[in-house]
Amino acid sequence: MTRTTPSEWFWWDRLWLPRPVTWADLQDSEGRVYARVSHLYIILPVAVLLLGLRAFYERLIAVPLAEALGVKDKIHKRASHNPVLEKYYNTHSKHPTQADIKGVCKKLGWSERQVERWFRRRRNQDRPGLLKKFKEASWRFAFYLCSSFGGVLALHDKPWFYDLREVWAGFPKQVTCVCMAVGLYYIIEMSFYGSLLFSVAADVKRKDFKEQLVHHWATLTLLSFSWCANYIRIGTLVMLVHDTSDVLLETAKMFNYAGWETTCNSIFVVFALVFMVTRLIIFPFWLIHCTWVYPLDQFEPFFGYYFFNVMLVVLLLLHVFWASLILRMVKKFIFGKLKGDERSDEEEDEEGSEEDYTHTYSNGTGNGLSNGH
Repeated sequence: MTRTTPSEWFWWDRLWLPRPVTWADLQDSEGRVYARVSHLYIILPVAVLLLGLRAFYERLIAVPLAEALGVKDKIHKRASHNPVLEKYYNTHSKHPTQADIKGVCKKLGWSERQVERWFRRRRNQDRPGLLKKFKEASWRFAFYLCSSFGGVLALHDKPWFYDLREVWAGFPKQVTCVCMAVGLYYIIEMSFYGSLLFSVAADVKRKDFKEQLVHHWATLTLLSFSWCANYIRIGTLVMLVHDTSDVLLETAKMFNYAGWETTCNSIFVVFALVFMVTRLIIFPFWLIHCTWVYPLDQFEPFFGYYFFNVMLVVLLLLHVFWASLILRMVKKFIFGKLKGDERSDEEEDEEGSEEDYTHTYSNGTGNGLSNGH
């Protein structure tokens, strides 16, 4: 067949399917329904629906829960209105150098301490409050909890849940998506990460903001490819492994914002252990091993095989990055020096130097097909 258009080249059988299978072999027939690109069109409306559900959840559940736990925003003194400093803050830098501060002092007739205090107060105004962080953590906790239970319910009776070699049984002629539970699990998970990309501008920004964007895009790319190329069985396992630790992370963050230090620290230690086991042991040595080694028993490597494994390795590298932050926090926790999250944007003392971090566990480790996830 002569390929003349970009679409025909992109969907060339030899890119995405092992020899001698072609897309024609994966046509629906006699009750056999295969995954289709068209099935993914529903992700956009479901993602928008999840954004609406999130708004209702935060208002009707997260806010009352925050009040019950005593979560309150800290009241900051507002920076006085000053057009000169405001222009510099918005167009030049939120953290002026000492030389710039001296230049501003000459213009305004202010002391260096007054200028420094203005910039500290102005930066604090832009930082999200505890309530915003709590609502975000609460929503993710609710989703990951439901997703984890939903994943177990969808997979508990599937053979590949217990025997990883079953992941490749009959590949790629697998009709996994004909199972409503598995298909629904996949679509909702992809829609959730789509909704995170839609809300990224409004959500709390962390120091690992760029890594989070890479993670969300890698997750959506990996999930979409795994759906279209019928890597659905391994995809479900990757999602389940990632969601498990995220439940604990968001729980620890919620208790941290509520000021329940002992409870927060205890849950965080459990989270760290679960994260290390699921993301740095099970994920690479079970799941990536399953995608890297077992397929070669049935077919020769092809582009899709390499592409899928490279995307999994990208997620693994992100896990290593987040694990380094987690271990640093655990080390400080053990030696009694942990006062904040290595990824959080710190709040500042309005009258003096920067405080230590006030928020211990912020967004983040990501799920990986996600929170890291």
